[in-house]
Amino acid sequence: MKFILGHKLAMTQVFQPDGTVVPVTVVKADPNAVTLVRTKEKDGYQAVQVARGVRRASRIKKPQQKAWEGLGSFQAVREFRVDDVQDMARGKKIDLSIFEPGDVVQVTATSKGRGFAGVVKRHHFKGGPASHGHKDNLRAPGSIGATFPQHVMKGTRMAGRLGNAKVTVKNLKVVAVHPENNELWLTGAVPGARNGLVMIQSMPHAAG
Repeated sequence: MKFILGHKLAMTQVFQPDGTVVPVTVVKADPNAVTLVRTKEKDGYQAVQVARGVRRASRIKKPQQKAWEGLGSFQAVREFRVDDVQDMARGKKIDLSIFEPGDVVQVTATSKGRGFAGVVKRHHFKGGPASHGHKDNLRAPGSIGATFPQHVMKGTRMAGRLGNAKVTVKNLKVVAVHPENNELWLTGAVPGARNGLVMIQSMPHAAG
């Protein structure tokens, strides 16, 4: 399985040979370092922990300093579940050379936070009528359930925080790989704001 950590730069577009325009997202993916390899025998599951970025050593907590001893100080760390960890070892570097145009990947990131939102914006409610005694009640949620069991049922769609959640977008294609700039160009939009951390990995059916 192919995987790497990066951060979102911006969106642009690419013209195909037939003249069609493809919107792409540019992801900056500097070489990652493998900081930990988890195995079924020891941890109960197989995964590879990778890290990227640089952070001042004074801002690293002692447990991380011990875990990263000899590797450096990193800004972000994430785990990728994998089927095979035989080729992975602590300290190994992972770069964009593993990807090539045409690869199908999935991207996981934190979506933009929109703050507190009502039911119309958050859940696409229609809202109430604008007349016949409904003054100042156009975007209210209305009834939230029956009398019994005398409390709001868990999962009821109501106003609340919108965005700022973990989102995974699947079946994105790699349009171009620019190892000289450590840039990966992916079709379509990627969740999150600029400079947000993104996890890129090949789709299970397209693992290679």
